[in-house]
Amino acid sequence: MTMPVLINNAQNRELQAALKKGYSQLAQALEFMKSDLGEDILPQNYPAMTFAPVYRKYFKSLKTANGNPILSGKPDEETVSNAVIYENYKTYNLSQTVKTEYFDDGQFILSDGTLIMIENPGGMAARQIYITIDVNGMNKKPNVYGRDLFTFQITNEGKFLPMGASGTGFTDENLYCSKDSNNRLNGIGCAAKALSDPDYFKKY
Repeated sequence: MTMPVLINNAQNRELQAALKKGYSQLAQALEFMKSDLGEDILPQNYPAMTFAPVYRKYFKSLKTANGNPILSGKPDEETVSNAVIYENYKTYNLSQTVKTEYFDDGQFILSDGTLIMIENPGGMAARQIYITIDVNGMNKKPNVYGRDLFTFQITNEGKFLPMGASGTGFTDENLYCSKDSNNRLNGIGCAAKALSDPDYFKKY
């Protein structure tokens, strides 16, 4: 095999492993949170932007500055407020910039560089919480939805599912996980496929 192919294969394996690790971390934190609270984690119980500050306490390896969590947008500066979200992610087919309004209700960074971004809108949209992770950090490419950026959903019933799975909000592969779609959220529905198909990363 040629060097570019070997490099691509190695990156695919790294992204696949990072996704599985990230999924496990997210799920484990939710289980600890659920155990402490003594109740299911239900989106309707979390008004706008209240989920992330509680959830991040269940990660043992937050990247911090002077004891405070470092939030996304300004990773080299101490900040305790909602940071500016990262706006240079591309859709699955690279046709355009991702619509980032689903990332803006709380962001924090783990010590290994994993970026976690929360959608917790409250109000009429309170019956949804989306958790999106950049498995290798916002400063490392490819920064593409469905490649190193993946979204999960806490459903109305308290289930934690990879987006694209039955019961989540974005299940149409033709729109949300397709090289032929120009939807600005193309890639948001790829997480379930990436976790269930062992050849997913090879097909990109």
